[in-house]
Amino acid sequence: MLRHAKSDWDAAAADDHGRPLAPRGKKAAAAMGRFVAATGLAPDYAVTSSAVRARTTLELAMEAGGWTCPVDVTRRLYDVGVDDVLGLVAESSDADPAVMIVGHQPTWSDVVYTLTGGSVRIAAGTLVGIDLGIESWNNTRPGIGELAFTIPPRLLTDGDLDLG
Repeated sequence: MLRHAKSDWDAAAADDHGRPLAPRGKKAAAAMGRFVAATGLAPDYAVTSSAVRARTTLELAMEAGGWTCPVDVTRRLYDVGVDDVLGLVAESSDADPAVMIVGHQPTWSDVVYTLTGGSVRIAAGTLVGIDLGIESWNNTRPGIGELAFTIPPRLLTDGDLDLG
């Protein structure tokens, strides 16, 4: 799971759906993309919210990390609940063992809690890995996941770990 990076609240977007990334968000998205590549976490398939800030986060991450995969852009990850997200994940192809979803708070924290029982603060641009331990995506259910990692972008863009 990837939460969209920091958005630009001062941009002249027509609405929330059209709000772009802030410069800090662009830097974080690129750093996260390089981290994904360097750690071998590139997904086999990605699905992103159609909101500009989510789409741009994924695009910048892929470009900076030099990784590619099929991508679906959908409004089904914008302003939705946990059941909507789990339903969308359950539709993923079993031929894709690693799926990345890109979306928004507060839903992302709720999804983590529903899948793992753990409470995690998901700051803008944070990458969360969940091991579901299933053989088919359609077996995605509450309580089956194990939190594998949480990587906020500040770990990658501040101090000695600067990847940008």
